[in-house]
Amino acid sequence: MPTVLILGAGKIGSLIATFLAETSEYAVHLGDIEPHAPTQVSHQLVGQGIKEAVLDATDPKELEKYIQANHPDVVISSLPYYCNPTVAEVARRCDIHYFDLTEDIEVTNRIQEISVGGQRAFVPQCGLAPGFISIVANELMTHFDSLDTVKMRVGALPINPSNVLKYSLTWSTDGLINEYGNVCYGIEGGVKIPLLPLEGHETIEVDGLLYEAFNTSGGLGTLADTYTGKVQTMNYKTLRYPGHCEKIQFLMNDLKLNKQREILKHILENAIPKTLQDVVLIYVAVIGRKGGELLEENYVKKIYPQTISGKIWSAIQVTTAASLCSVVDLVFANPIQHQGFITQETFSLQSILSNRFGKYFV
Repeated sequence: MPTVLILGAGKIGSLIATFLAETSEYAVHLGDIEPHAPTQVSHQLVGQGIKEAVLDATDPKELEKYIQANHPDVVISSLPYYCNPTVAEVARRCDIHYFDLTEDIEVTNRIQEISVGGQRAFVPQCGLAPGFISIVANELMTHFDSLDTVKMRVGALPINPSNVLKYSLTWSTDGLINEYGNVCYGIEGGVKIPLLPLEGHETIEVDGLLYEAFNTSGGLGTLADTYTGKVQTMNYKTLRYPGHCEKIQFLMNDLKLNKQREILKHILENAIPKTLQDVVLIYVAVIGRKGGELLEENYVKKIYPQTISGKIWSAIQVTTAASLCSVVDLVFANPIQHQGFITQETFSLQSILSNRFGKYFV
């Protein structure tokens, strides 16, 4: 039975622990700097044997000491993106597998550097976007002889928006600000290029409802590197209700809060409510040639909150945790095949959807 150390008992980490513990095939350790956070999860899963740990994962010596004492086979970081390089460095020194949920491009590049020469899997970007969306897009692209355009769109939205931003905080505020404020990347003319965040505005209709889409950072994952020179146009944009982007541009650009992110975080967390009543929209469109004809193929999915272990979990929690747990399952099913830096597009869509955790995407 593999032993798993999950760092961060927040929105996503708590569901990852729930998923893995309920299989009875993983020994789960759940660590958090807040003593009560792992306890809340273990109390909800009486009899599942989750081991609680009060642990400051930003302290490499403390983390390494815990790993050496408890011998986990893998560490899963559901911490803010800026914590991940430290965790990955400790995982490398301790010779254990590493997974995270980061959307940050620089952090992912750093994880790749750390993984060089390693015999264990280092798998960043295991969430929804990047993560599952990369796996979907890669699958659709394999259906064509040549590729023209790839559009990837994802949104996690309140079902019943009640504020001017028409938004609720459903995941990490640090990660949200990071996506809105950092440089994006895409492919134009077959070449990887930088793109400005909050630009490239467009509208899209799904099931009769109108949404807006705009550039955000990180959602493309490593696909721009994988497909440079193989596709003419590729981009990732976040879906929101119309009007959201303009107001975020005002906050981040006009008021220059992109340069004062702690202030922006304080404003958002004290003004925007959280909700479990959300919907995740996944939209991928690929245009290319097959058999000499120009064709388009789409993947469109809406996912709603789920009741798991007697508790309601939001759609963004379910999709993010399910994506990561599916990948963890696949790596442990064949660890020899998965060594060093592993991209999300390494995994086939069929292998994810047929996995016990992938059922939440079906």
